[in-house]
Amino acid sequence: MTAGSSNFQIIKSEFIRKAIHFLIALSPLMAAFSVSLTLTVLAAGILSFICFESLRIRGITVPLISTLTLMASRQRDQGRFVLGPITLGLGAFLALSLFPLETASIAIYALAFGDGFAGLVGKTFGNTRPAFLYGKSLEGSLACFFMVFISSWRVCRNLPLSLSVAFTASIVEALPLEDFDNILLPLAVGLVVYLA
Repeated sequence: MTAGSSNFQIIKSEFIRKAIHFLIALSPLMAAFSVSLTLTVLAAGILSFICFESLRIRGITVPLISTLTLMASRQRDQGRFVLGPITLGLGAFLALSLFPLETASIAIYALAFGDGFAGLVGKTFGNTRPAFLYGKSLEGSLACFFMVFISSWRVCRNLPLSLSVAFTASIVEALPLEDFDNILLPLAVGLVVYLA
């Protein structure tokens, strides 16, 4: 495999993974109708993925799910249990469980769009990688900041709060947390909004 095709595979995998990330943005819309139903759907999704991934690790292919998981997995996930979808669902579940709906919505949109666009922009255009970003790109971090600012502003229409939320999300996204940023990011953002 050439360097160009390897880079293409990394970007393709990132697009698939972040498309799944963006889908979590539907949970606040569902929660506007029923928080309990949304929590049930998220819990069912988390538990189902744990079962499907356990089967995949044992060599049992689950149509579509196993293929999608392999296509979206990072190189570090090869031969391992893929945690990303579980922590993604758990991050949204905890935000909806712990915070009022408007706060949870801002937190989940930060997770979906901030972390999502940080990965896409970082993998596609990210060239500037200062040490304080732990290997992540400045371009990805700026994308995170702006997407969180925009999504937060759309919900709360509060400039200082939206800036604080964007700054918080950008810091958490830059930390070397691997898949656990999917949990910490919405909780940190939710806490900032809740305390404000």
